[in-house]
Amino acid sequence: MNIRLIALDLDGTLLNSQKCLPERNRKALEACISRGIYVVPCTGRTAAGIPEAVRQISGIRYGITVNGGMLVDMQENKILDEKLLSPQTAVEIYDLIENYHVMCDAYIQGDGFSERYCFEHMDEYAVPDLVQELVRKTRIPIDNMKEYIRSRNCMVDKLNMFFDDGKQRAEIRRRLQERSDVLVSSSFSFNLEINGPGASKGEGILRLAQILGIKPEETMAFGDGENDLSMMEKAGIGIAMENGEESLKAKADYIAPGNDDAGVGQMLEKLVLSLQQ
Repeated sequence: MNIRLIALDLDGTLLNSQKCLPERNRKALEACISRGIYVVPCTGRTAAGIPEAVRQISGIRYGITVNGGMLVDMQENKILDEKLLSPQTAVEIYDLIENYHVMCDAYIQGDGFSERYCFEHMDEYAVPDLVQELVRKTRIPIDNMKEYIRSRNCMVDKLNMFFDDGKQRAEIRRRLQERSDVLVSSSFSFNLEINGPGASKGEGILRLAQILGIKPEETMAFGDGENDLSMMEKAGIGIAMENGEESLKAKADYIAPGNDDAGVGQMLEKLVLSLQQ
């Protein structure tokens, strides 16, 4: 097994339930990097939303962010490739959800934005406390998101929606999937993530591998959620977490122990580090 690039989902995968990086995982990543393997966060977050504990690991340079919408060189602070939403499409989606009870955030040029009322009343949208904490750290409140997108008139990295009503979530998902100009996925049971065409984590791995001169079969990916399905399909080796979605585990080559048991570190020790001395 010759692995040259390891792509890692963050929440529910590399990070534990408290959104912290287990020491065993950190040591395993450092050992992989010391062997010349690219270790790449592959996340729905922006590059700025990648935790410091991960960013500070020496040798982590590249990121696949906003679900594959952006490939970034974090060392050079440079975008390598992007697959984004047009501002017109983003505004149309805000029009579509206008009569639903939903919190919809937008990522634009690497920054996250929330409509101010939603930002200040996240409990109304059943956003869990740990996610609220993350949102407060990574979003800028805006009075009117639709008007803000119109005024910026630039491509939108991704939209993220939070719901307190599963039926409304299912209905909006159905309506969005009728469009040909968006990709819809989720990382939690209470959210939806909307990306532009061609923006998936799996495609992001292949695009970055091509840039780095790495064959698809030389890639490995870890994930736990629905938005990680494309990684299981596209990466050379797909590894789902024990705490992950059943649909993901059904497509994986291996099942890792759970994220609260440093499952990433355990699997890297077994599948990579024991074979690459």
